[in-house]
Amino acid sequence: MADVKKMATRDGYGKGLVALGAEHADVVVLDADLAGSTKTGMFAKAYPDRHFNCGIAEGNMMSVAAGLAASGLTPFASSFAMFASGRAFEQIRNSIGYPALNVKIGASHGGMSVGEDGASHQCCEDFALMRSIPGMVVICPADGVEAEAATKAAYEHKGPVYLRMGRLAVPVFHEEGFQFTIGKGEVMRDGNDIAIIANGLMVYEAIQAGKKLAQMGINARIINMSTIKPLDEELVLKCAKECGKIITCEEHSVIGGLGEAVCSFLSETYPTPVKRIGVNDEFGFSGPAGEVLKAFGLCADHIVEVAKDFCGK
Repeated sequence: MADVKKMATRDGYGKGLVALGAEHADVVVLDADLAGSTKTGMFAKAYPDRHFNCGIAEGNMMSVAAGLAASGLTPFASSFAMFASGRAFEQIRNSIGYPALNVKIGASHGGMSVGEDGASHQCCEDFALMRSIPGMVVICPADGVEAEAATKAAYEHKGPVYLRMGRLAVPVFHEEGFQFTIGKGEVMRDGNDIAIIANGLMVYEAIQAGKKLAQMGINARIINMSTIKPLDEELVLKCAKECGKIITCEEHSVIGGLGEAVCSFLSETYPTPVKRIGVNDEFGFSGPAGEVLKAFGLCADHIVEVAKDFCGK
């Protein structure tokens, strides 16, 4: 692991904003007094006249973003996931979602991996909240390179987009120049014994689990499903038909996230046994990110145990 490059997805978001700013004069960035943490400070340094600090007032920031979008600009409104999705939900729903405005929401510090920030900041409900808004695209990139590409793809999409990034530096496994397509999953490892569908930092953990399972004679198909909405239903159905069993993995509650999206789709089209790995309807606690993730089973070793049991090994 010593020579594995690591980068937080929030850094990829910041890089993506700077690249967009250079190419598109309509890009403006808003932040809720967290530019250093969300990495929008990169954009502020390069394009200070197009960066606006709205202060600790996320609801107002989303309303400002709506106004800018209605004026023909493309705003990226940024804050921590807990505040971007939770505190500002009503403004997002009514001022952005309802009129289908072209606002991009950059939410950093999502999930349990904010570690020491504790339960008040460990947002594991944002997928559920944002999926419930009609027309909202929901994305959770797996590494920094993909986050940069997803930020650029969000710009190209006309309509509201929720981008969830993490605080923790995670291994980079995508090559520079990776092209992100909204609504398309990515096969990271092939196999037909079981399919493991993951997003965010859980993708790398799933890849590692796949390697360990292969040594045990279980060939797992690993899928990076960074777009939670719209779900790549074609790929999910293919996994169900060819593998017969599916595990979903996400740094989010098992309620309302990737696992629920997969289960809802399959229950109506091709009923398939599914086990969901995520946060089981409970709050987190303060501690080093790695320890917190392991405590909630958000790691390769737990995926291996679930897969072994599921496959009867």
